[in-house]
Amino acid sequence: MYRSLLVLAAGMFAIGTDSFVIAGILPDAADSLGVSVGTAGWLLSAYAFTYAVLGPVMAACTTRRPRRALFLTGFTVFTAGNLVTAFVPVFGVALAGRALAGLGGAMVTPAAVAAAAALATPERRGRAIATVMTGLSAATALGSPLGTVIGSVSGNWRATMVFVSALGVLAAVGTALLLPPVPTPPAVSLRTRVAPLADRRVGLTLLTSLLVYTGLYTVYSFIGESLDRATGGSGTTLAALLFVWGLAATVGTLGSGGLTDRVGGRRVINTCIVVAAADFALLPWTSTNLPATVVALLVWGVCGWGLLAPQTHRLISAMPAAAPLLTGLASATVYVGVSVAPLVGQAGMAWYGAHWLGPVGAVLIAAGLVTAEAAHAVIARRAPRDLPVAEGGESVRAA
Repeated sequence: MYRSLLVLAAGMFAIGTDSFVIAGILPDAADSLGVSVGTAGWLLSAYAFTYAVLGPVMAACTTRRPRRALFLTGFTVFTAGNLVTAFVPVFGVALAGRALAGLGGAMVTPAAVAAAAALATPERRGRAIATVMTGLSAATALGSPLGTVIGSVSGNWRATMVFVSALGVLAAVGTALLLPPVPTPPAVSLRTRVAPLADRRVGLTLLTSLLVYTGLYTVYSFIGESLDRATGGSGTTLAALLFVWGLAATVGTLGSGGLTDRVGGRRVINTCIVVAAADFALLPWTSTNLPATVVALLVWGVCGWGLLAPQTHRLISAMPAAAPLLTGLASATVYVGVSVAPLVGQAGMAWYGAHWLGPVGAVLIAAGLVTAEAAHAVIARRAPRDLPVAEGGESVRAA
């Protein structure tokens, strides 16, 4: 089982690296493709939006396909899309390549999480899913910085895309050689998968994630431009900062779950949002020098990724019976935010400049606090008849 989980985690590492690595090489990609940095941000949008929207669709359409064959097909599409981006000099075709890679990721991710659950015994199912999802966290701490270093040292951003393609090939080889047969999950229609969106508790909670992660990735999408005063334009320094951010993101992801159990989801959610909004509002000043930028990225990583667990907990507390569907919707919503963020950042750079994207993101993050409290109010009103307890094991009213 553990060997199989590591194979799946390696695949998630490849997909997660592709999600984040473009930001570190965006200025070079823009120069090479003959477009502005703002327009080059669409490369992030194309991947993230396709990945987010087609995730539930592919999960519904491929339920009868053998899992190993599905993974191999997904990694093949993923690798092909990245190779197109790496070697085609036309921006429009590179954009299509990014969307193709996102399609491959959408085929793999939901199936990988479901496979982890199927391979584990019931008492180990949570740890199995967490092991596979660790691949995404590791991508922020290792994959994205490493890809940025490769682009910087080689002087060619396309080398980074070849690196991501190689990760896809390795994931496919590992799947073919090491992954045992995995039970095919029961079929779930697309209508059933999106049905929870009609519930206000779910809708408001997902809207919170959409606002907050759009704000957070407004800066990340153009992080090279936003932090150029601290990095001095050095790709290696930027990679080191991304490594710091990734480590903080891992700490936030791992620590927020236990904290949610102890103090309740509402407190964790609101604290993460308020601190992240303040951190972003101060970025025009904290990003002027390297030490202050390191502190800002530590806060950003912990709070930004620390929001995932309590938000997911809030969703599942609202509709426990729909937990598998809700986790998929939660992930898709985050990536919709990631896909919208470059468009917001492009407008923000045109109006205020790259160094003021922090306050632009802070406005969206702060708006997430409003929807988070609205979600809490709806959950608290409905909890007496729907739930015995609320977030984090607190009493309903305290949640």
